[in-house]
Amino acid sequence: MQNRFHDALTADNATLLLVDHQIGLFTGVRDITVGELTHNVTCLAKAATRLGLPIVVTTTAADSMWGPLIPQLRAVLPEGLQVIDRSTVNAWHDDRVRNAVEATGRGRILIAGVSLEVCAAFPAIAATAAGYTAYVAVDASGTFSATKRETGLLRLQQAGVIVSDYATLAVEMLADNAHPAAGDLYADLDMPFAALVGQLAAAYSR
Repeated sequence: MQNRFHDALTADNATLLLVDHQIGLFTGVRDITVGELTHNVTCLAKAATRLGLPIVVTTTAADSMWGPLIPQLRAVLPEGLQVIDRSTVNAWHDDRVRNAVEATGRGRILIAGVSLEVCAAFPAIAATAAGYTAYVAVDASGTFSATKRETGLLRLQQAGVIVSDYATLAVEMLADNAHPAAGDLYADLDMPFAALVGQLAAAYSR
């Protein structure tokens, strides 16, 4: 019997939605270090750009409560990309966000957000209900306590959202290490163990 897990996640069927990676919200993140979260979401955005994914970015109350995007993320987004600032708690309930995703014509959505249990989970659950296959990059998301992280992950799984990490989603879309972009993509991902792997490869090639 055919199901959504039989169809591979590819660079041709996915869209990236980044929700509320804002300076003010980052100050409250406690389940992951701010440095690691910044690294991971920035690398995810770079990899998505490398693979040609459409990217939709949204903030909430950027001019008042939560401030602008973190500058590291803003710096790696495609030039001219407009950030959608909204008031709705669930980004999917903003027509501009939902229409931007729908306009891509792609059925799979990679989502990361701060906070995990609201800004990432709510649109992921809503998109799933609307017939999309939604993935949440947990390590490119963050929240304000261990309890919020645990309950957020449980709710995502209960709703049928696929939980993963930023690098796994990217290499799944890459699919083949012989791809011409593979080397650059792995550089974009900047995985902590990659330097050691490179050193081992160099040692064996001597």
